[in-house]
Amino acid sequence: MRKALVVGSGSIAQRHIRNLRTLYPDAEIICVSSSGRHIVAADVGASRVLQSVDAAIVNKPDIAIVASPATHHLEHAQTIIKAKIPVLIEKPLCVSFSDLSRFSVDEVNNKVVVGYNLRFMPAAKIVKNLISSDRLGRISTVFSEVGQYLPDWRPATDYRKGVSAQKNLGGGALLELSHELDYLNWFFSNFSEVSAVLGSSGILDIDVEDTVDALLVNQSGTICHLHLDFLQRTPTRFCRVVGEKGTLIWNLIKNEVVLLKLGSVDEVVFSDSGYDRNEMYIEQLRSFIAYVYGSATFESTLNNSIEVMRLVDAIRLSNAKRAWIKIEAIN
Repeated sequence: MRKALVVGSGSIAQRHIRNLRTLYPDAEIICVSSSGRHIVAADVGASRVLQSVDAAIVNKPDIAIVASPATHHLEHAQTIIKAKIPVLIEKPLCVSFSDLSRFSVDEVNNKVVVGYNLRFMPAAKIVKNLISSDRLGRISTVFSEVGQYLPDWRPATDYRKGVSAQKNLGGGALLELSHELDYLNWFFSNFSEVSAVLGSSGILDIDVEDTVDALLVNQSGTICHLHLDFLQRTPTRFCRVVGEKGTLIWNLIKNEVVLLKLGSVDEVVFSDSGYDRNEMYIEQLRSFIAYVYGSATFESTLNNSIEVMRLVDAIRLSNAKRAWIKIEAIN
């Protein structure tokens, strides 16, 4: 990999640039500011800065990463796809499932993936394997929760000016914390219906929802309780899976997976409190490059992320109608 394009100049774009530089120190990294504002290449770690995606494409990058605000993901990605450049689109894929009606991908000639990076954590892969292995038996209920006080995400900046807090940039708890929807879909899939409520408490003075509570039911009858919020002063993030043979708890903050069984000592299946969370981004990037050059598959596919957007729209519709919504009705 000799040349890469990164669209965007915010925190996630800069992370991708740093990681590209780590893996490919001699590569040329071109950055395009998605907002059109003036940026200096050295400030974001890029080799050079160009003013448009079209100008960057002329330079024939080997890969591209779209890390602009979600409202611009499809617009920027479509230009890159037409040039037949492999692209990783940051999550979420877009703002609404209906946006995809204007999005075109040739699955034979284009390599397009989406950056749901939790899939690249070792703990996540262990949880997936445990669920698939039948060690828990039939699964009845799942509890998935993530909550963290939005002003604490990036304390050096005004959170109200960030993407997460602005509706016109694709913010809100539902899209910003859609990692949970992605891994639930990965673990359990085939969700058939949903009931949800979106909340705007007013505590943060933002124009997007700061809480999401949803029940998702899959075709096997498993019920998933989902909670997302921007409000909890003490961060929490976990997934608890209740099965007939035991209960699995994945604590994402402790980076620990524990299996609870009746009458036996709790089994710590995985624990790594010293894990560098940038490693999941590095592994995601390695996997993307391997996929581009034909030596591997990529776990977080475009189709997976389209299904996440279908769930997002179903949750919104359920909130609007205060009713259960059939997932298949979102098309």
